[in-house]
Amino acid sequence: MSNKDQTNLLNNLKDIAQKAGLDISEELAKINAKLESSTALSKTWERVELARHSDRPRTLDYINLIFDNFTELHGDRFFGDDPAMIGGIGFINGMPVTVIGTQKGRNLRETIDRNGGMANPEGYRKAMRLAKQAEKFKRPIITFIDTQGAYPGLGAEERGIGEAIAFNLREFSRLKTPIICIIIGEGGSGGALGIGVGDKIYMLENAIFSVISPEGCASILLRDSSRAKDAAAMLKITSQEVLDLKVINGIIPEPEKGAHTDPKKTADAIKEQILKDLADLTKRDPAVLVKYRSKKIRSIGKYSE
Repeated sequence: MSNKDQTNLLNNLKDIAQKAGLDISEELAKINAKLESSTALSKTWERVELARHSDRPRTLDYINLIFDNFTELHGDRFFGDDPAMIGGIGFINGMPVTVIGTQKGRNLRETIDRNGGMANPEGYRKAMRLAKQAEKFKRPIITFIDTQGAYPGLGAEERGIGEAIAFNLREFSRLKTPIICIIIGEGGSGGALGIGVGDKIYMLENAIFSVISPEGCASILLRDSSRAKDAAAMLKITSQEVLDLKVINGIIPEPEKGAHTDPKKTADAIKEQILKDLADLTKRDPAVLVKYRSKKIRSIGKYSE
């Protein structure tokens, strides 16, 4: 039922009650509260669906639209190369930068090859190798995040997925070079955080960022996987909610019906934000960047001892 139909029904109900001399203000308040809650659930889930849309631009799409002469680098120098995590060197308006990002597949074959964008330990170690290289040669780092989370398989556990992500969290917070992170689709749990520590963190308008997927939260906390929409609203995973929590620095707008309807326009908006921040961050002392990056991280959330 549309909002217009709901409004008409409520108005009719008010007219009937008024003619009958009945006071139904309390009942109307309860109905309005339920309608508002239902609308909020619906809007949150629309964002989840847009973040997961099969046609949504991926990391490589944005790399090709934003950067010039991108050269991909491979391998972590420990185990192997992880296709779910890509990285390399490119140029933005003539400035050399290191670009790192998780890459989902566009079709079944590519999704299998890219492991659905869920990186293994070697992916995070490759990202760290490239980040250290960027620091050495004084190149800014741009990361693109689009993953359900790190891969939870047996092999990943055996090769130290937890240690790899934890190491990245510590080292990215210490890197003496500008870091800009952009969540372009799903920002899932530690898989996102492994390349999500930076001086500036942004979300695309229809991206999501959460500690767990709505389905996982519904299964664990609500004991009912069918209540994923309720869990999504509880988690506060939309860009505006995450901004309100001061976890990110800003929201990059998308076309009205999603980034997939006009990838070039979305890429231009991302590029504009990157250039604006680089103009500021590259002028700062690297030691000062690290100091304020650490302060920003520690200011998120509340805790007591």
